[in-house]
Amino acid sequence: MADPRYPMLRRRRRRRGMRLRLSAFTRARAVALGVVLLVLIAAAALALRPHARPAPAQALADARTAFGLGNFSAARNHALAALAGDPASRPAMLLLARSYLRLGEGAAAEGTLARAGKLGEPAATLAGLQAQARLLQGDPQGALDRADQAVANDGDAVRARARATALGGDAGQGAQLLTDWIAAHPDDALAVMDFGRIRLDAGELTGATQAAARAVRLAPGDPGPLTLQAEVVRTRYGLTAALPWFEAALQRDAYYTPALIGYAATLGELGRNFDLLDAARAALAARPGHPQALYLQAVLAARAGKPGLARAMLYHAGGALAATPGAMLLDGGADLQAGRYEGATGTWRRLAEAQPANLVVRRLLGAAMLRAGDPAGALDWLGPAIQRRDADAYTLTLAARAYEARGDRLTAGQLLDRAARGASDSAGGFASDDTVGTLRAAAAGDPGDPHALIEVIRGQLSAGDTAGAIAQARVLVAQSPGAPPAQLALGDTLAAAGRYAEAAPVYARAASLSFDEATMLRLVDAWGRAGRPEQAAAALSLFLEQNPQNLTAQGLRGRLQIENGEADAGIETLEAVRRIAGNRDAALLADLARGYAATDDGAIARRYARAAYALSPMNPGVCDAYALALAADGDLAGARQLATKALALAPGDPRLAAHARALAR
Repeated sequence: MADPRYPMLRRRRRRRGMRLRLSAFTRARAVALGVVLLVLIAAAALALRPHARPAPAQALADARTAFGLGNFSAARNHALAALAGDPASRPAMLLLARSYLRLGEGAAAEGTLARAGKLGEPAATLAGLQAQARLLQGDPQGALDRADQAVANDGDAVRARARATALGGDAGQGAQLLTDWIAAHPDDALAVMDFGRIRLDAGELTGATQAAARAVRLAPGDPGPLTLQAEVVRTRYGLTAALPWFEAALQRDAYYTPALIGYAATLGELGRNFDLLDAARAALAARPGHPQALYLQAVLAARAGKPGLARAMLYHAGGALAATPGAMLLDGGADLQAGRYEGATGTWRRLAEAQPANLVVRRLLGAAMLRAGDPAGALDWLGPAIQRRDADAYTLTLAARAYEARGDRLTAGQLLDRAARGASDSAGGFASDDTVGTLRAAAAGDPGDPHALIEVIRGQLSAGDTAGAIAQARVLVAQSPGAPPAQLALGDTLAAAGRYAEAAPVYARAASLSFDEATMLRLVDAWGRAGRPEQAAAALSLFLEQNPQNLTAQGLRGRLQIENGEADAGIETLEAVRRIAGNRDAALLADLARGYAATDDGAIARRYARAAYALSPMNPGVCDAYALALAADGDLAGARQLATKALALAPGDPRLAAHARALAR
């Protein structure tokens, strides 16, 4: 009889061979996974196992070696390791404090010195180092107090006293303290470095240069003198020349914060924003929360059009940075962009009071006050700027709007006419509102202050006493031959007298001390007016080698290229400037019109000239450029009319007269 069970319910015959093969595979795989797991567990155990600490004596020896090599970050780390093994080691504690001091970490150094005192280190021995720590924390009086408690012939105390004295306003006495010390200790590289720092801060660049070079010779492996040398080179010769010195300092210690900050700032001024960000991040890694590193990142945020982020970074930087000019300028700009005009006004007023000769700050403050509804306050700050013969169109227009808001339409119209004509002279200094007698009395009360004598010279120029101003400027140069402001004052007085051939070499001496934009503009202008275009071009080229991102210099370069018959190169240069600066600079647009006219591209020349004329219709240079553009485009009748207008606006200009004669033929 058949099996009554359903076929699907019948028990199947087991396939033992197949099961055995699967079980073997599974077991092999399990064994392999187990081995891998054991290896991972062992590796994790090794990774998580506390590393054996080096012996305190070895760590201290390593710290001393690193400190001697100029790697203060490594010295700090080794000293911390030594103290972890032997917390009562006074030598390790003192070396840690010295490492903190060299890295610029005053608060950490002071805390470490306090611990050294508790371990029994004599107070008199610690006093000099404590003075250095107080100085780094912005407390010069505290530094002086600590230095007074130091033992005799304590070099740290002498250096701290000298720097604190200089910061207190007596740079001469501070420098003299170090001069006396160096005479007795000629191999003290740190004293020589501090002497150079005092000279650099005082603007005496000849002394700073000599001191920095000597400090580097005495301690070639120390990043401190190398950083000072970088700052001196940056001030004297430009941004690009300073980079190798910063890089040399960072080769000694990749986390040496003073060099990282200076390096980052220089990269930023060169427009190398990504490199700036990398250096700023490295500084923050070396010292979290470093105010200057946060400030540099705030600058990057502002450049990227993120004022809120810039303000946030300034906030995180803390109050230590709030009173610095750069932070105040940035903070006010963020307020202005956000429509907080009162905040911008308050911030920029404090900055203008601290830097009364800063034309940019005066212009910004005037604009903020005008927007805040205070035209009278705006005129108070714009007044000295609009009295200058080289006042720019924007400043004149701001002042005109302020007068208009007060109901004085006559003065407003006169200022707008000046704005339309453009600047009538080269750059110079501010005029003085005080009498020469008042200024002389102020200078007599502070005979060691060269800036007081500069005010006397400005007063003499304002009073029309050019000969007296020149004589006083020569006295100032004799007193401070290594100070750029003294050389500039003499050059300005000679230029005011029309003696450009004499002014140019004086400006060249100033440029050899500090080749900044203002000095470059004076030098190029003086050589040009003296009939020496080759020297003018050479000076401009030298400046651009070190400052390739400077738009003012690039615009001047394009103009000279066009004037020298290199129209295609000039157009390329000026178009690069226009892409960054925009289309609101009448002089730039006029130069482009001249360039395109010189290449017989009249249609493009005409468009640029028309745009320049719309911005500044009473500017003789713009009218002349428009005339050349129309001529290149075939409109001789219109060209002659504009050439006649240009000559009427500036009848004594030989170049305009030559163009008018050529078009009249």
